[in-house]
Amino acid sequence: MTLASGLGIVLGLGLLLTLAPWTFPRHLGARTSTWVRLSARLDRLVAESAVRGLTSTHVLALAVVIAVGAGWLIAATLPIIAVSVAAATVGAALPLAVLRWRGRARRKALRQLWPDVLEQLVAVIRSGSTVGDALCALAENGPDALRPAFRIFTTDVERDGRLMPALDALKTRLADPVADQLVETVRVAREVGGSELPAILRSLSSQVRAEAAVRAEAEARRSWVVSAARLGVIAPWVVLLLLGSRPEVAEAYNTPAGVGVLSTGFVLTFIAYRLMIRVGRLPQEGRWFA
Repeated sequence: MTLASGLGIVLGLGLLLTLAPWTFPRHLGARTSTWVRLSARLDRLVAESAVRGLTSTHVLALAVVIAVGAGWLIAATLPIIAVSVAAATVGAALPLAVLRWRGRARRKALRQLWPDVLEQLVAVIRSGSTVGDALCALAENGPDALRPAFRIFTTDVERDGRLMPALDALKTRLADPVADQLVETVRVAREVGGSELPAILRSLSSQVRAEAAVRAEAEARRSWVVSAARLGVIAPWVVLLLLGSRPEVAEAYNTPAGVGVLSTGFVLTFIAYRLMIRVGRLPQEGRWFA
């Protein structure tokens, strides 16, 4: 282990200890509450990204492994302590970024499928079938991406004959805003009764279809904002990596003044990137009672 990598690890541990009062509260109740909230948020990200077999503990462990690996790799190739710490920080955030990206991609793909699914439900209900039978039919006739979830739903209904618990499990499994609206609409129709369910589902289908078209056009126009933000973030650090291979540059940036310059640059880069992304971000539809 080189001196730079050792100093990078020590600096990383110092940063962890600095954040310890907020990350590890003194009172057990506060610690449990913090962990529960963090675990629930990570579990929700995993559910929305549809990564099977992954838990919040796995995500945290993966973040630690990637952070240590990225910090050590940069420290071994580029002996600048501040860059190693920045690489470890980015590595720790990488699993969360991947989960969010997968969740957005999955939500976008499902948004194109839901109008046809809702129209199919309307047709089956108007033919005389019950809501439960119409939902179970999607296990065989629905889109390929949704069939596994509805197959499990069918199994749950056939096992105990109770629709509501199966709907709750389906809502958790799909983890999608349109699915939440569908499940809650069916729940209200089941509990209150009425013959307006087909009309409501058809209206929901038209709304989802129109929103998907508007979002597709807006996302095409905002792509240049995202590209400009990513280019602005990457460019100066690529230049730093190229210059950092020179011993005199590495020596200069390992001084307190150099660490301060790089730390300030990293913070400003992060803030600028987040502002750029927020300016071009489209509002995301919220989930219902999730």
